[in-house]
Parts: sequence; C-alpha cells; structure tokens
Amino acid sequence: MQLFPHPDEPGGPVQRFMAEAARAADGALHLVWRLQAAPGAIRLPAATVPERRDGLWRHTCFEAFVAAPRAAGYLEFNFAPSGHWAAYAFTGYRDGMTSLALPVPPRAHWISGEGSIALEVTLPAVPGAGRVEVGLCAVVEDSSGRVSHWALRHPAGAADFHHREGFVLKLPGRAGGAASP
Repeated sequence: MQLFPHPDEPGGPVQRFMAEAARAADGALHLVWRLQAAPGAIRLPAATVPERRDGLWRHTCFEAFVAAPRAAGYLEFNFAPSGHWAAYAFTGYRDGMTSLALPVPPRAHWISGEGSIALEVTLPAVPGAGRVEVGLCAVVEDSSGRVSHWALRHPAGAADFHHREGFVLKLPGRAGGAASP
C-alpha cells in the first residue's frame, strides 16, 4: 500500500513510498517499507550495531503502530537506518508509555541502493492471539534537514501517528495472512 506525505507538508524528494504488513501463523508480524527518492536526497545515519534507542523519530525512521480492535492500548515500533530500534507500549492515546520488553529483538534487514531504501522487519509475536490493526508510517529527513511525515492515512490536523484513524491495516489472528484495508 502507498504511504502519503502529511497534507500540510511537502513530500520533498520522495518519489514513491510503499509499505505492507502480514501476520505469520505464530503471531509474528512481517513489515516492509520501500522508499524511492533522488540519490543522496534523504539523510541517512551510518549503519551501526543494532540496539534499542529512544528518540529515533527525530530523523529518518520507519514506524509501526499495532493495537487490538477497540482496545485503548497499543504498541509502537521504530526502526532507524542506523540499525537502532525502539518498542513502546501505551495504555491509551499517548498515555502510559513504557518500554516494551520483547522476547527477542526485532529482526530488521535494511537494503539501500542508488535512490532507494527498503526495510524488512520481523517482530516476535505481539501480545494477544486475535486480530490486530496496524498503522505503517515514517519520518523522512531530507538532505537539508527538513522532516516530512508519511502514513497510509493521516487524521485531520497536525501529523499524528498515534491517532487510531491511522491504524488502517487489519490483520487476522495467529492463523496468518496479509493485511486488508
């Protein structure tokens, strides 16, 4: 599915941005982002040892928000091209944030080429065996330092990835399968 820039922000050098999600039979989430832009137009941090870090959203960062239907709480996952990642649990809209303990770190595979960057992530089984709603989004920093916000759907107002109107992908329970809008 296509990610779109927030309507109040210029899309910058991004030419095309796609993302997808699927759930495996064991409950793991498989997430993919593919960004195309003019070569050298996106500011990317140097790759380093993958580890948990906060504040990744301040620069180029691919994000996923996951919640059970009608649940107040949700999970947030952030992935930076450096290899750093973060995982949080919220009890409600931007409320009760805690660091989310994961049984194993996410498996993230970054692929960069001339004018493109892609990320494939496998997250361990997220809590609950039932259906989940997913919002796929990203913060993109261009070479001049300007930041744009990309999502499958933006709610009205300022960019807000935490808003449930952006959790548009519906994934089945642990039986597996691809997303439906």
